[in-house]
Order: sequence, then structure tokens, then C-alpha cells
Amino acid sequence: MRAFARLLDRLSLTASRNAKLTLVRDYLTQTGDPDRGWALAALTGALSFSAAKPAGLRKAVEARMDPVLFAWSHDYVGDLAETIALVWPSRPGANYEPDLSTVVDALAVASRAEAQVLVEGWLDALDADGRWAMLKLVTGGLRVGVSARLAKQAVADFGDVAVAELEEIWHALTPPYLNLFAWLEGSAPRPDAAAAARFRPVMLAQAINDAVDFVKLDPADYAAEWKWDGIRVQAAHEAGVRRLYTRTGDDISHAFPDVVEALRFEGVIDGELMVMRGGQAAPFGELQQRLNRKTADAKLLAAFPAGIRAYDILADGENDLRALPFRQRRARLEAVLTRYGSERLDLSPLEPFETWAALAARRAAPPPGDPARAEGLMLKRWDSAYLAGRPKGPWFKWKRDPRLVDTVLMYAQRGHGKRSGLYSDYTFGVWRDEPDGRRALTPVGKAYFGFTDEELKRLDAFVRENTVERFGPVRSVRADADFGLVLEIAFEGLQRSTRHKSGLAMRFPRIHRIRWDKPSRDADHLANLEAMLEIMGS
Repeated sequence: MRAFARLLDRLSLTASRNAKLTLVRDYLTQTGDPDRGWALAALTGALSFSAAKPAGLRKAVEARMDPVLFAWSHDYVGDLAETIALVWPSRPGANYEPDLSTVVDALAVASRAEAQVLVEGWLDALDADGRWAMLKLVTGGLRVGVSARLAKQAVADFGDVAVAELEEIWHALTPPYLNLFAWLEGSAPRPDAAAAARFRPVMLAQAINDAVDFVKLDPADYAAEWKWDGIRVQAAHEAGVRRLYTRTGDDISHAFPDVVEALRFEGVIDGELMVMRGGQAAPFGELQQRLNRKTADAKLLAAFPAGIRAYDILADGENDLRALPFRQRRARLEAVLTRYGSERLDLSPLEPFETWAALAARRAAPPPGDPARAEGLMLKRWDSAYLAGRPKGPWFKWKRDPRLVDTVLMYAQRGHGKRSGLYSDYTFGVWRDEPDGRRALTPVGKAYFGFTDEELKRLDAFVRENTVERFGPVRSVRADADFGLVLEIAFEGLQRSTRHKSGLAMRFPRIHRIRWDKPSRDADHLANLEAMLEIMGS
């Protein structure tokens, strides 16, 4: 556990991507099986425990120390695992320090009551760093700045193989990945990846730099299509097996049986999952009603009918098409959808253009209706093969300019990890007219990035100096017509939401600018957001 704790600690304090890759690769080199495999599973999100719950951990620590003192400590630190790791009152005894595989093996078969006893014994045996790592592991809240993709890249670097080759077989691997490491170290053959309806690594696009890239690009070399506002999926139907995957390879077939049933072609298609009615895309908020569910009942299926708008085809029957140029793959895709297309599966149309200026005008003002659901445009070289990862040059994403709105800071919450001592999560609102004629602020979103470290320090100081109420780790900040901090918020879209008092929810909000200079009374009104929503076609 000590080696794993050191890894997590150093990852949480390291900002550099290359440095994180080196840390993970070195850990895999220096750590034996099965610990390194369980660590990899934790970093990629493939490891979870149902028996260990935060509520049980809180109950355990409050049984050993003054609950009020613990509450104050948690309020100050902001992170439950970190707080318990720091304040845990150990009891002396014949305790042993567990290794990573011991924790995983024991919790895999433990009941909730048994898990509670196990965790308390391990907390007694470990030092503060070990306690923190173990608690992060069992609660599933690592948050050390390592994505599944970065962890896979580190494994590829460790084995001196291409990450695309690793992703080709990833679906066939299970923790603690003994066959994977045996192959990478040359003691076993490459794991078999020939399963029917398996996941193929997706091809991703680079964000385009308007001022630089268009000067170097010839519009005749590229096709353009709308970047639809759903989630990227891969639909596979091979040898009677049907699967629906997210772009990261998670199988979501169980949550979308209506879409899986519509996969009547033989092959693999890349597209966008959306709620669609009469061939028209619905707002992203409707798709959210079906995401992150284990099953979907008949009522949900009827209310939010899902479908796929196809971008590309990776396999047609038994033929792997990924090496073909996009122009040929597009022709094959059109042929397949002509035979098997339906209201659940249609084609993403290409947008004809001759100059970048003409395409820019189209992007800025899409026609009303279906294209208004798009986030922007995709540019794909006609001669590009379908390559795993994010290769430079063949595909670009040209998102619309974000919408901007001036809001007022209303609440702040402590962050996690490196930000656990700072108020870094901000809830903001806009003005609206109350029935009695007053103007009041109503929350419209929350953001926790978009500012520098120096700006964070100023924001934290503002929150502390202008707190009017406290609710555990949350502070209410003075915000009225005569005083308040204006935050200019950038966001990608708006949707109706019954969960928010304002009736609206933002997509991907972030702080664009801190308006220290602007009076709070001049922030935007809810009517402005309602007007934006109407323009977006919601």
C-alpha cells in the first residue's frame, strides 16, 4: 500500500502530463503482480467496491473522536478521505499494514458489516498517507489528474507498444491484467481481441486554431459535417452479438435496448447518440434523462426515444474498413444506411462549401431546426484513414464560439485535493423579477475552473471576507444590487431543467473572466437566458 500511496500523492501534486506518465510507468516497472494491475484498474475506473461507503467511514471516525471536532475538521479540509486520514485516532494492537491486493481481495467478498471492520483495522495499521490512499481507493474518489487514456498511454510506454494496439485488446482484459503484463514483458502471447462486436479504439479530432490552421489548409481537401450535441458512441453488430459503446469503451447496451434492437446491419458504425423524434435531434437535456441508468423501462423509452446519427463506418460485414480513406468509408456508410437506416439510425449529412469564409458563415448562423442542435462543425480530410487516438491533421473540430453571460457569485464551496483549503467551486446566478416586484438572484450554474492560481487566491479571499452564512463546507456570499462579484461565464448550451429554481441548466459552464470592475446590478437577467434558449431552438 505504501508504493500505491506514494504514487497517488505524487500524481495529485504533479501538473505535467509527461511527469504523470513517467510516475505511472515507473510504478508499473517497480511493482509486481497483482498490485500493479489493481492500481491500473483503480486509475482507469475499472475498480469499485459496494461494501465500503462514505457514511460508514464517517460513522467510524465519529465513534472515536468528538463529532463536532470532526465536523469542524471536515469543514476546514473539505475532503472526507483526507480529513479521516489526518485525524484518525489509531488503536494499538496486532495490526498489519495491508498491501493493495489484500485490500482488493478482502473487500471483493466482504459484507458491508465485514468491510467496516476491515477498513477500521487497516486505518489503524497505516500512516496518514496510506490511510488517504486506501480511503480514496475504497470510495472510488481518486481524483489525481489521471484519465483512463493517460493511464493506458503509460502502460503502452511501459511495454513499448502503440497505445492504439493496447486499446484494440483492452475490452478483452480484466483486472488485475496478468495476461496484459505477461505479454508486455515478453513472457506470453498477445491477448486475443477477436471477440464479436468488440470495441474498436475511436478516432478523435483536434481543436482548430482559426488564425493559424486555415492558412495552411485547402478547403478542397476536407469534408464538413455538423458536430451533433449528444454523446459519441460506437454501435457494433457481429455474429449475432449487438453492443453499444461510449467513446471510452463502456458498454451501455443495457440502457439503450431500443437503439440496440435497431442495429440490423452487420458491422461497426461510429456516430452520435441523441434523442430523436421524426428525424430531428432533441436537446441534450432529454438524452440526460436516459444516461447513467442500468435499465430503461417502457415509459422512459417512449418519452425519450434514442437513436444514432452516423458519422463513419469501421467495419462492413467481416471487412475492416478503417484503413480506407474517408471518402470511400463515407460511400460505404451511405450504402449501409440506405439498406438498414431507420428512425433510430440515420446519416449525418455533409455540409457543402467552397471557401473557409463561406463555411464560417454557415457555422455562425446555422439554419433553424435540426442543425441548431449542433455544437459546431467537424472537418475531415477526404483521404484520412480511421486512426485510433488524436492524430494531428486529418480531423478538426470547429466548435461554435461559447455563449457569454454576466452572473453574480452567490455560493462557494471548498475544493478537493490541492484545492481542499480553498473555496474554488462557485455557484452563480442572474437577476429575475419576483411577484412582489423585487429583483432577486436565482442560481443558474456552477463552475470550478477557468481561472489562474493567482485569481483563485483572490476569489478565495473575497469569499472569506464577504461570507454571510455557512452551510458546512459551503459559504453564502454577499450578493445584492449594491454589492457582489460579477463572473462572466462561458457555456456551450442551455436546456430546460426542473432541478434548478431558474428552470434552466448550462452545458459546460466555466469562468471566462472575473469582472472586478462591473457592478452586480448590471449582471444579466434571466430573461436574457430565456431569449438565448429560444434562439437555440429549444
